[in-house]
Amino acid sequence: MARTKHKPSHRLAESADASEPPAAAVPSLGPEGPRPDIPLRPYPESTEMHHILYGNAQEPPTGKRPAKKILSEADVESYATPFLKFISENPTVFHAVDELAKRLESHGFIKLSAREQWQVKRGGKYFVERNGSSIIAFAVGNSYKAGNGAAVIASHVDAVTTKVKPISTKPTKAGYVQLGIAPYAGALNKTWWDRDLGIGGKVLVKDPSTGKIQARLVKLDWPIARIPTLAPHFGAPAYDPNPNPETQMVPIIGLHDPDWDPGARYTSSKIGGPSHYFTSTQPPRLASVISEELQIEQSDIVNWELEVFDTQPAQLGGLGKEFIFAPRIDDKLCSYAAIEALIASTESDETSDNDNPTSPDEDSIIKIVGCFDDEEIGSLLRQGARSNFLPNTIERVIAAFSGGHSIPEYVSQTYANGFMISADVSHAVNPNYMEVYLENHAPRLNVGVAVQADPNGHTTTNSVSTAFLQRVADKCDSKLQVFQIRNDSRSGGTVGPMLSSAMGMRAIDAGLPQLSMHSIRATCGNLDPGLGVKLFKGFFDHFEEVDAEFR
Repeated sequence: MARTKHKPSHRLAESADASEPPAAAVPSLGPEGPRPDIPLRPYPESTEMHHILYGNAQEPPTGKRPAKKILSEADVESYATPFLKFISENPTVFHAVDELAKRLESHGFIKLSAREQWQVKRGGKYFVERNGSSIIAFAVGNSYKAGNGAAVIASHVDAVTTKVKPISTKPTKAGYVQLGIAPYAGALNKTWWDRDLGIGGKVLVKDPSTGKIQARLVKLDWPIARIPTLAPHFGAPAYDPNPNPETQMVPIIGLHDPDWDPGARYTSSKIGGPSHYFTSTQPPRLASVISEELQIEQSDIVNWELEVFDTQPAQLGGLGKEFIFAPRIDDKLCSYAAIEALIASTESDETSDNDNPTSPDEDSIIKIVGCFDDEEIGSLLRQGARSNFLPNTIERVIAAFSGGHSIPEYVSQTYANGFMISADVSHAVNPNYMEVYLENHAPRLNVGVAVQADPNGHTTTNSVSTAFLQRVADKCDSKLQVFQIRNDSRSGGTVGPMLSSAMGMRAIDAGLPQLSMHSIRATCGNLDPGLGVKLFKGFFDHFEEVDAEFR
């Protein structure tokens, strides 16, 4: 979330009575698909809990769609480890989008090119990227007709970070090799001091045999850079609350070696003009390491977009391993949960569960997830949510089914019939600062998604959208919390208002809570990734029946 996030607390989960008999094992649907039966903790033997575990499998047929499978407690917990892996192995926005794309492709989604005409079919699953840093995935119902609604989840996949400057070579000082970096959003704050930092991102490489330029991803994920603090023995400068980010927060990446020959890796091929290489403006040893990592010549590097990131892996923490300690939670968390929810929802449409098949023929909407770049800096770029990326994608899908009739009319209908969850992380309550939270509006970890409210339009939440999402939560056994900032504090923003106002679509801001927002490392609950998947999947599964209640 940009700057600040907000969410409140509704209904809290109740713990089970240990004296109750254990529940039967139920099929588990986790991030890797169906898994062997896993026994759950004891549950009350009640009609309500039977419905939670088994849906409507044993209820008489009604002639309407069968119940969708609700994620079990074991399902929810099973998302923690894959999320840790996702965070740790994909440290830049480019790596994160690339991994989400691979995840979608492995589950039958087809990649589309914005440059080409789309061949979109009913029952199809697709995704499209922009800049390699934003991605939109969607599934078209088998009964979809132009003008029908769209169930949309919009999040952002960028994170507060630091970026390597266009010319990153710095003069050698006291024998240290340093790297020119710039803060992206709120980075280079005090949490970046004395951290083990790696370097990675997108490198544009020219194939010397064809002349074609392609994007390659590079990840130097061992500790390379560090921003050293000044020891307290030096007095006042060490305690300066506002260090200069240009001169006092410059990372060191090595010691100067006067015997190292930076020209040894250069070839006769030149890019960018006579006697000029892009890498000649970068620290020579960094350019050498990157070219070796990609197994190319330095002269083949046309340009790059690199980030400096925390290399410490995400991990479980707490006495009961109930926490996730990780970098870049804001907002890889909601992006991951939304994509996984789309995968789970579309796969449950195609498979049988407990001999209770859900026919894809009954889906008549478009299910969409958008994970955007640049939210932390205002979303103004072409890969940001304020661009035409999401509206244009929706309009192109509609055009494929318009039959030559008025596309603007169908587009307006789709927006009016649609609903969007703007999914961005919220603030979890911090026990050391209870006084800064609004009473009854302080979300907790491992409880559920928090609805974010703001009377001044920083979020899209209103009474109708809150009631809509509550009905979804009721149907998928999820809990909603609520967050709103105090009157004496400033609220942050999300992608919700800009998208909702551009499309005229009903919308709500709702995301998972976290501690230490905009720190280099933050905290969420070990159940929170799965709780996000559970609610978001429920949104896709139950959108049409809930929407019918509000028509």
